[in-house]
Amino acid sequence: MAGKLSFSLVSPEREVFSGLVDQVDAPGVEGDFGVLADHAPFMTALREGPVVVFDGSSRRTFTVRGGFADVTPAGLSILAEEATEIAAA
Repeated sequence: MAGKLSFSLVSPEREVFSGLVDQVDAPGVEGDFGVLADHAPFMTALREGPVVVFDGSSRRTFTVRGGFADVTPAGLSILAEEATEIAAA
C-alpha cells in the first residue's frame, strides 16, 4: 500500500488546506500534473485552474490563480495568489 502525501495549500490570507492525502492534481504552466507520495522533487509555476485533492474515496476541489507548487521529500506545498474551495454539487 502506498504512503500518504503531506499536502499544504496556502493563500496570502490563510492556510486553505493541510493534511495527508493520496494524490493531488494541479494546473502547472507547462501542463497539468499529479503528485503521489515519494514523488521526485520539482518546482513549477501554476496557472489558473483546479487543484483536486484525492483521499480514499473523498475528493475536494479548489480553484487557484497563479502561484507556485513545490514538491520536496517532505511533500507538496502550493503557494497560490488566490485559492478557494469549490463546494461539492
